[in-house]
Order: sequence, then structure tokens, then C-alpha cells
Amino acid sequence: MADKCDLCLLGLIILSSLLTGTSGDDVFISSGENVRLPCNKALSDCKSKTTWIYYNRFRHSEVKLITGGIKNKDSERHERLSLESDCSLNIKNVTEEDSGLYTCRQYVNYRPQGPDAYASLHVLHVSVSPSSSSSSSSSQTEISPGRSVTLSCQLYSDTGFSCDYWVSSEGYELLWVNQAGVDLKTDSRYQILSSSDPDLCIILTLTTTLLNEDDNRECRCQLTLGNQLLTSVRYTVKYSDPVASPTLIPVRSSNSEKTSSRTTATAPTQVIVIIVEIAVLLLLL
Repeated sequence: MADKCDLCLLGLIILSSLLTGTSGDDVFISSGENVRLPCNKALSDCKSKTTWIYYNRFRHSEVKLITGGIKNKDSERHERLSLESDCSLNIKNVTEEDSGLYTCRQYVNYRPQGPDAYASLHVLHVSVSPSSSSSSSSSQTEISPGRSVTLSCQLYSDTGFSCDYWVSSEGYELLWVNQAGVDLKTDSRYQILSSSDPDLCIILTLTTTLLNEDDNRECRCQLTLGNQLLTSVRYTVKYSDPVASPTLIPVRSSNSEKTSSRTTATAPTQVIVIIVEIAVLLLLL
């Protein structure tokens, strides 16, 4: 019942934007990047009159990020937010948790002015399987050749529609490609599985066993709409340095070797001299 209410609420928001002549913007971004969400307002001194609201129906959360131009410090992301002079909202170092619907609303004398502006933020994120690597980051993983690695490309999106409908009807598609832009589905080395999740929308998983020549090789997950590239995430595999085993290296013409050779050569001579001296002494006695 709650899910239906959330869907109805989102539908009313979209319907309201259509009736008032304000269209929502779909913004696609990769995790870790910075994004700017437009407000489309031209009021003077808009900062003190602007409120930004974040809504995500999956997490059932609605938060006022900025009220009257002042950031809400109770928001977990307030340190990454800033308000521009044109009232657009900047988000630094975007994470998958930032996906959702953003509403820009302005007030004059405590009354809303004009229609709201909407922006739907869709975040593309790549993660590596925890069992595949002992050291990883958002764009690079360290692993040894011969092991299997699994990369999951996930599109976090709050569209208000089912993911299957969004993909089949709108034509959005996720692809794993190599450095040359060739679809990795054509390479039998890579196993690629596509699935959907209500909270994520699209998941495209890539699994392969790494070879020696894969060191520093880059692959890319990209989101397309028809022939248009919307956003992409690059991922580089970097092999960790193996522990070097101790090796014996012959020393040639080193000073230490010459010194030890001289010492070894003079030792027998000194012994002979001592023996002769003792023999002479015995004869005299």
C-alpha cells in the first residue's frame, strides 16, 4: 500500500510539472564526479528565496537540503552541497545514495513563486566483488593473473516506473566495452549477465579470468540511449607486485672481493715463514 502511495505521489509531481509547463531534467552522472542540477529560475537574490528538496521513493525519504538559501546541516550530504548564484544545486563527489528526484522551489513572502523545477539524478556506479581482490578502489583493482574478477555495473535510478519498462520502452542500455569501444559480449573470455533490481534499476555483471596481458588494461561500463552516450565509468585492472624471492647474484670485480682474495692468498705464505723460523731455532739449539 505504501509503495502505491509513493508511486501516486511521484505521478502527481510529474503530472503537476506537465500541467504547469515545467519539464523535469534527467541528469546522468558517474559516481565520484561532480554534478550541477539547474533550477531554471531568474528571481533576483534567488539564493535567499530558494529551497531544494530531495526525494527517493525507494528509501521513502524526503529531505530539505537547502531552505531559504541555507544548507540543512542535519543532511548527511550537506558538506558536498553548494548553491550557485543562479540557484542551481552543485553536488560534489556524487555517490549512488544521491540518486533520486530533486525539486527546486522558490518563495517570496513565504509564498511559492511560479512552478517548481525538477531534476531526476541517475548515478552509474561500478563495484568489484569482495572475493576477487584484496585491494580495490572505485576505478582500479589490484589482483594477480590467473584469478577471477567480477565487476558489477549498477545504474541507480528513481524513475517512477519499472526498470524493465524504462529499458524496453525508452531504449536505455548498459554495455561493457574494451578500450577500443568494442562490446565485450563478442569476446568469449568475458561472461556478462544482465539483471534488474527495483532499487537499482539495471545491473550488468562482468566476470573473467585475468591473463598476464590484462595488466593495466581498461574496460568501460557505459549507459546509452540509442546511439547517444549518456555517461560511463572506466575501470582499470592493475596487478599487485609479487613478492620477490631472494636470488644469488655473482659479484664481479668488486672491491670487497679483491680484498678477500688478497687475504686468502697471503695466509699460506705466512704459515711457511713461521715453520722455517721454528726449524732454524731448533737447529741452533
